[in-house]
Amino acid sequence: MTLKAALFSFNGVMINDEALRQTLSEQILLAENLRPDRDDYAAVCLGRSDRACLKALLAQRGRSVTSETLDKLLEQESAAYQTWLERLDKLPLYPGLEDLIFRCRTSQVKMAIVTGAERQQVMEVLTRADLTQHFDVVIAGDEISAEGSKPAPDGYLRAIEQLNQVHRELALKADECIAIEDTFAGIEAAKNAHIPVVGVAHTYPNHMLQRRATWVVDYLREINFDWIGEKFGGDRRRNGLKKLPHQHPE
Repeated sequence: MTLKAALFSFNGVMINDEALRQTLSEQILLAENLRPDRDDYAAVCLGRSDRACLKALLAQRGRSVTSETLDKLLEQESAAYQTWLERLDKLPLYPGLEDLIFRCRTSQVKMAIVTGAERQQVMEVLTRADLTQHFDVVIAGDEISAEGSKPAPDGYLRAIEQLNQVHRELALKADECIAIEDTFAGIEAAKNAHIPVVGVAHTYPNHMLQRRATWVVDYLREINFDWIGEKFGGDRRRNGLKKLPHQHPE
């Protein structure tokens, strides 16, 4: 068995925009005459889709909304995100991302994105960063129901299904992938899909991820595929990579 695919989370793994996402959700609450609470975002939003986040924040405040209303709020949020992107001179991509993508390509590992962000946001970032061509599949938050958001496995299962549609010869299975995640909900989603997880300490400190993820690193540049030789039976010489700082057996 060999490693065939790397499935990336987006916010908090590829782009450092979590603080902005929190601000946008607070702005929506204020526009709805509701009081935001910064602790609520960490509790119900980190790692979950924009749809699940807004729905939970509104429900906490006794506000039930229709799907149509939620769609309009998400459109407003995406428009504000777009405005933020347009004002940036440089995208806040995490250091080591482009190198990791290059090493995946060199190792012939297919790549996909599994995220709770709206597709419009993801594709705009990928286009501006000139990374679109490297990701065969993008599963975005507007393609998954609020109930199917991470920590549910729906996004990861759909990514595997679509990779198999794009690459008929791949015959990809969950245990032939790795997920790259930064949040508890994201790690749980991948594990629920039976996918081994690299936890990156961008959002939570290393020690808080160690009992949750299969492997833990502090930075993307530390994601090295030496462990492929042990878990996936790959060629270490081909991947030419070092041991991860932390390995937690499943």
